[in-house]
Amino acid sequence: MRQLVIAGLLVIFLSNPVGAQGFTESNLPIVIINTDGRVNIPDNPRVLASMKIIYRGPGERNYVSDQGTAAYLDYDGRIDIEIRGSSSQASPKKQYGFSTRLADNVSNNNVSLLGMPKENDWTLNGMVFDTAMIRDFLCYNLFRQIGNYASRTAYCEVVINGYYQGLYLLQETIKADKERVDVMKINTSDNSLPGVSGGYITKADKVSAGEPVAWTLYTWYGASVDYIHELPKPENATEAQTAYIRSQFEGLEIAARNRDVSLDNGFPSIIDVPSFTDFMLINELASNPDAYMYSTYFHKDRNGKLRAGPIWDSDLTFGNDLLLWGLDRSKTTGWHFEEHQNDGSTFWRDLYYTPEFKCYLAKRWNELTQPGQPLNISRLELFIDQTAAMISEAVAREYATWYKFEDHQVLVNRIKFFIKARMSWMTANLGSFSGCSDVVIPPLVMSRIMYNPESSAEFPVGGDMEFIEILNNGDQPVDLTGIYFRGTGLVYQFPVNSTLGPHSTYHLASNWTTFLDRYGFAPFGVFTRQLSNQDERLVLADGFGNVIDSVHYYSTPPWPNADGNGSYLKLTDPYLDNSLPDSWIASNEMVVSQGEDYWETGLMLYPNPLQDIMVTEAGTEISSLRIYDSQGRLLKAIAVHSRRCEVDVSQFENGTYIIKVITASKIYSRLVVKI
Repeated sequence: MRQLVIAGLLVIFLSNPVGAQGFTESNLPIVIINTDGRVNIPDNPRVLASMKIIYRGPGERNYVSDQGTAAYLDYDGRIDIEIRGSSSQASPKKQYGFSTRLADNVSNNNVSLLGMPKENDWTLNGMVFDTAMIRDFLCYNLFRQIGNYASRTAYCEVVINGYYQGLYLLQETIKADKERVDVMKINTSDNSLPGVSGGYITKADKVSAGEPVAWTLYTWYGASVDYIHELPKPENATEAQTAYIRSQFEGLEIAARNRDVSLDNGFPSIIDVPSFTDFMLINELASNPDAYMYSTYFHKDRNGKLRAGPIWDSDLTFGNDLLLWGLDRSKTTGWHFEEHQNDGSTFWRDLYYTPEFKCYLAKRWNELTQPGQPLNISRLELFIDQTAAMISEAVAREYATWYKFEDHQVLVNRIKFFIKARMSWMTANLGSFSGCSDVVIPPLVMSRIMYNPESSAEFPVGGDMEFIEILNNGDQPVDLTGIYFRGTGLVYQFPVNSTLGPHSTYHLASNWTTFLDRYGFAPFGVFTRQLSNQDERLVLADGFGNVIDSVHYYSTPPWPNADGNGSYLKLTDPYLDNSLPDSWIASNEMVVSQGEDYWETGLMLYPNPLQDIMVTEAGTEISSLRIYDSQGRLLKAIAVHSRRCEVDVSQFENGTYIIKVITASKIYSRLVVKI
């Protein structure tokens, strides 16, 4: 027995007395860890160990005696491991973070554990504050089911140094990775645009000893909210990077406070609205008192919008709290962004009280709670019951090991009762969504996709020839302001005041110069990152996230074969459903421009080639002019407001540059050569 005094309360924990001898088999995977020399696992530093995961497959029983049978081992190798968590360290049952290592004990060993995508950083979540052992699993799965990334999870039972430790969730640690938080990895040399724009993973959280705070914002009642770098690592973040990502949060704070919903510089231009609505709905459904203050993650890709998530630490939810410490905050009523305890930064409350944002919040809630949808009460209860049945055998051992005198079915039923009451309150208080229920969507269609071009001697880097063609399939010009690609993996947002004429196309490319050389005309814009050669879901949306067009292509049948053979996917008819593979063919016909008229009468840019001064003249007022390098990176932006302007380009190195001339009605692109 040991005692711990926290906030004046005496908390008594019983020590774990149980060895592994009585634990021989499970319907769940079995994780066996033996540290080198059988040393205890500390908080820091990590210690070396060997780990085996016994797993015969779905529906099969697993046996401790199988640890010597290679055919039944999902993993058999080296790890380094430490205790993780903050408040949870007060519990005798510990939680762990570990990395899979090669035999040299240093190199990363990227492996798939229990069917999860390959990586090397993992977490063993002991669910120490959740006696129902279901809350994290439920929240993470729900967040994924509604279309966002959250850590994948697998229940398991754990033995460490011969002692049975109980029921755990093996889960992915939050980090930048194609299959996790899919953002570019920023490095110390990325200190100017576009590099400094991402990618980032940032969290609002408690600060551990020695952990630097990147910046601080405040709640509406004046409490500090500390923000911490996850990507880049705190020790690697430069002043320019910290200043940039902080400016995004401060810009959001100002725009939300002013309820600025403009697509050009309001909060829809800063954040991915759907990720914020989803983050709030899952955390509010769960009634998570830490939702906006602690373990609150955000991420932002290069050139992309700020996104909320992934969710993390959802054990104090659905009526559960640190009751031993006098805390009881998870209720069926009230919003956690205005509870005057852990409200988080002011922008959460301000977003909610902006009518347009609240409308989309209510609309999304209504959508997700319909029959068959992830948050429908019948589907939720079925999922909870299935999960409870899956872990019931292990829960009994967990309770016996850690002296938890509970009735698991009673705890599960309480969660279901809580959810019903919480859903009823949220539905009543979110109110109407009539103001955003019938949004007019422009007739934009993704009509061509070159995702895996064939390389050649002339164009050795196949990925540089990637493109997406966007067609205006209507009879009127479309204002493209605010339109962007949702999700992660490919980033592009159309410039403010850009338009696409009726029955015309724009091409977005991965490399400006290569596209021009290969296809004979300049693309309208350059997207960040590249298209997947296997499959990718492309979602074109307006500034509030309303889906305009969505295509999930694959490199395998029944999709046409446009995989590295010189062909691209071509939509055979713009009126067909382009989400269906039968609507596409593999084509290698010439790609042509049906968009901008690159020789528009009245627009002149001279001399070309040029040396020191570049002159631009147009038949209408030029609002601004932008200079990009050959890779599509913005070098200079100039406000003009005249039909003629002169720009000193003597400071630029010799080479090819892209000039965008922006007028009230159109954006023109030109190539110039400086000599």
